[in-house]
Amino acid sequence: MRETPTWRIPFGIVSLFVLLIVYGVVIARYAPGIIGRWSGLAQTVVYVVLGLIWLLPLKRFLIWMETGSWSPPAPKDAPE
Repeated sequence: MRETPTWRIPFGIVSLFVLLIVYGVVIARYAPGIIGRWSGLAQTVVYVVLGLIWLLPLKRFLIWMETGSWSPPAPKDAPE
């Protein structure tokens, strides 16, 4: 457990917020021009995928914010 404050958490929160805004603006700007003439069902699938795709790097980003490493720490009860 972390006992001292770290700069990574506020930096990570602000970065995540800014990157999500940029990602949303890019999707809102370019996706309608690309898929605007597709059927409603196809557009729904694309927007659901685009709405969930940002979650893929989130686990490692949150691990970095907490530990300073991009990979998860080894379990404490695991042999070395």
